[in-house]
Amino acid sequence: MTQLTQKLDKKLASRRPEVAAQVEQIVTDVIELADTDTLDLQPSRTVVQEVLDTLDERQAR
Repeated sequence: MTQLTQKLDKKLASRRPEVAAQVEQIVTDVIELADTDTLDLQPSRTVVQEVLDTLDERQAR
């Protein structure tokens, strides 16, 4: 097991069950996207946030 999986396993064990379930679902989704090579097509959250900020700025003018 890698350091990342060990850390994730340890952290999930200390979280509320509903939080752990959400994290597990997100990780599962990322793995599935990576397996189908669609992960590269997804914009990062940073990029999405920058676009939203720009749109907000334009609306505020």
